[in-house]
Amino acid sequence: MDEEAPQKGTVTQRAIERIKAMIAEGALEPGQRLPTERDLAVQLGISRSSMREAIRALTVLGVLEARHGSGIYVTALEAGDLLETFGVVADLSRGPRLVELLEVRRILESTATALAAARITDDRLAEVEKHLTAMNATDDPEEILAHDLAFHREIAAAAGNDTMAAILEGLSSRTFRARVWRGYQEEGAFARTRREHAAIHRALAARDPEAARAAAAAHVGEVEEWLRAQLGSQGGHVVDDSSASGRPQRRNGTVGT
Repeated sequence: MDEEAPQKGTVTQRAIERIKAMIAEGALEPGQRLPTERDLAVQLGISRSSMREAIRALTVLGVLEARHGSGIYVTALEAGDLLETFGVVADLSRGPRLVELLEVRRILESTATALAAARITDDRLAEVEKHLTAMNATDDPEEILAHDLAFHREIAAAAGNDTMAAILEGLSSRTFRARVWRGYQEEGAFARTRREHAAIHRALAARDPEAARAAAAAHVGEVEEWLRAQLGSQGGHVVDDSSASGRPQRRNGTVGT
């Protein structure tokens, strides 16, 4: 008789997998309250301390949520809940890893924009145009940043794919975008990027998916090229010293861009 294969990972990791399996199998439904920590520990045959750690980890991941005075519940398991921590990758990545993230964003954003061109409503298109107009009306990097984020968020929502929209939201690090806009301001590149946004809007207004795909790919591609140039000028390192407001801070006499 074959012996049962030994379980891998820590007790806490196994507890996490068991809870995830319960959710995947329907034993725990979205919005359902978990059994008490003690009862769940007994049910899964682990210590309460390991169960506590597993619950804490799944809460951070957006799978569970603690409601004060009520207990622990399974979240709605929406894409935005589960992928919220994805943004940490964009916030903390530096150098060549940022280029990789932009490559992923270029692929997804061009696809989302093509889908949006086929599906966007008049009301949502009006919102996109509103943010484009606001971007064109100011040279304040922080105001431009806010409308840039909203412009792309409206397009991602118009694509009708919540999972893709959540991933793109995670890739759209506010800190990184602030650095890009500040760099564009220093280089006098606002006019170029405004033209890129206008091209995206025209393709959406024309309901032309292929034109929308090309315009979005070109726009993110320009950001990629800008970042590669920054990497080259800084010896392969981009220092992220900016706050989310886009104000540069100095480290060793160098302004992060």
